Amino acid sequence: MKIKDLYVLFGAIAFFLPFFLFESFYQWYNDFTMNHAFIMSFIKFAILATFGESIGSRIKTGNYLNKGFGLIPRAVIWGLLGITIKISFDVFTGGTLYFLTKAGYSEASAVFSSSGFSMGKLGVAFCISFFLNTVYAPFMMTLHKITDMHIGVHNGTLKALYSPIAFGHHMSTLNWKVQWGFVFKKSIPLFWIPMHTITFILPENYRVLFAALLGIALGIILAIASNKSK
Repeated sequence: MKIKDLYVLFGAIAFFLPFFLFESFYQWYNDFTMNHAFIMSFIKFAILATFGESIGSRIKTGNYLNKGFGLIPRAVIWGLLGITIKISFDVFTGGTLYFLTKAGYSEASAVFSSSGFSMGKLGVAFCISFFLNTVYAPFMMTLHKITDMHIGVHNGTLKALYSPIAFGHHMSTLNWKVQWGFVFKKSIPLFWIPMHTITFILPENYRVLFAALLGIALGIILAIASNKSK
């Protein structure tokens, strides 16, 4: 571990420590998240998922921020993706509970909203995670890859934020072998479905923070996948 890694480690500890040391700080964070959900979703993914990608870059190249990384464009795009992730959480939670109720599991909503752990709650959480990650996640991950390629075309400059994205071109040149073989086929069933199952099992006041922490993992996984395709 090099000195720059220690700086990053201590910085990360300093960033998260107040959540564990000060109840009032965590309560403020939780209240702000509840009252301004989309703003907080933008902020947390702009910071944490971009941080995850920088860690992925460090793993693959030895540097956290290479030339052309595009820190600001990545943060802005991750923030916008974070809003769609928040929407998807709400949509798939409500939609899955509605589906389970119509399918005959009339206690689904009550079981899911209960405070304790039960096998029923585990099953409901798994169903939410399954539908979320098989329907929404492939779209989001592909969109992220396209925006990643778009940032690369503009060498990480701010021009990437206001230039049209060549969706057709990027779709045709995307390495679908990696996108399917690694991002979809491996990371979704082996990581994201289990992790989001845990997310929905947790008490509601902990789900927000856990989902934010997963933003780091998301950035790392997609950054590694991006490097695999080169």
